[in-house]
Amino acid sequence: MAEIKDPENTILMELKGGTVTIELLPDVAPKHVERMKELARSGQYDNVAFHRVIDGFMAQTGDVQHGDMEDGFNLSMAGTGGSDLPNVPAEFSKIPHARGSIGAARSQNPDSANSQFFINFKDNDFLNGQYTVYGQVTSGMEHVDAITRGEPPAEPDRMISVKVAADA
Repeated sequence: MAEIKDPENTILMELKGGTVTIELLPDVAPKHVERMKELARSGQYDNVAFHRVIDGFMAQTGDVQHGDMEDGFNLSMAGTGGSDLPNVPAEFSKIPHARGSIGAARSQNPDSANSQFFINFKDNDFLNGQYTVYGQVTSGMEHVDAITRGEPPAEPDRMISVKVAADA
């Protein structure tokens, strides 16, 4: 596991293959970082499905409303919900959508991000400046690469648990 420089701004995501360490970027996207930590700390990301996983592109998850595979899971609804919290305004930056970067999923409205996010499998420069980047996988990317593909996958993988490193 990578050395954790800032435990308060590091996410530990448990997948079936092992732990993914994500370094958050509070100086770049403070509102998105706060939202992810708030949802992680309240346990809302635990057991949430990866509902849209496109080979060579990205893995999307974080629908805390419809994606919890332990509580009222509906695969056809996964990806349509958010959280009970208000949407987060766009925080665009010059940080590229590189392999392992965390991007905020949203609708056509740039200010509609809420709880959903995606992890880029490769450098997706065409997303630069259009979606907020607020984190970077620093270890465990091989576990992200192993996530079951599909839109949605017939047997989706899930985030078993998501914690802020300072609390772990």
